[in-house]
Amino acid sequence: VERCMPTLIRTIQSEDAEALTALFDAIDRETKYLLFEPGERTRGPAEWRARIDEIRAGSPDEIFVAADKDTHALVGMLVALGDTRQRLRHSASLVVAVRGAYTGQGIAKRLFAALEAWARGRGLHRLYLQVQANNHRAVALYHKLGFTVEGFHRHAVRLDGEWVDDYTMAKLLE
Repeated sequence: VERCMPTLIRTIQSEDAEALTALFDAIDRETKYLLFEPGERTRGPAEWRARIDEIRAGSPDEIFVAADKDTHALVGMLVALGDTRQRLRHSASLVVAVRGAYTGQGIAKRLFAALEAWARGRGLHRLYLQVQANNHRAVALYHKLGFTVEGFHRHAVRLDGEWVDDYTMAKLLE
């Protein structure tokens, strides 16, 4: 049985800009599974606020967040990047991350459930993501959620002087 910290899954709002900036900063320090080194991201609260306002105004993208109910801090996120091109409008590229202290509590699963409901409501058919092949927990979760490996990319990431392979994984919604 998974224990669940009191977290709320919801869509991002303008007032989350500072918290989202802090979340990305923390995640970049905690994990080597995303593509940014600590301090490499340049988007600050003002830029995030503008980006969030664009999303709320109807862009094909969405950001789902997990907020700690006690502290209101953002502890996880799932970004869905849609496409406006007619031939690709049915798909979205995903990026997901959860703070280290909150992993193993079903938060990513809940983020994906919210994403899938949103995607189905928009008539999306294909969800896809990139994942480092050595990120076994994430790969296992994505398989459990119905994603399959479509591609294998040798030496896709350079991490701590080593080459790391990654997968493209996708899920088709019926």
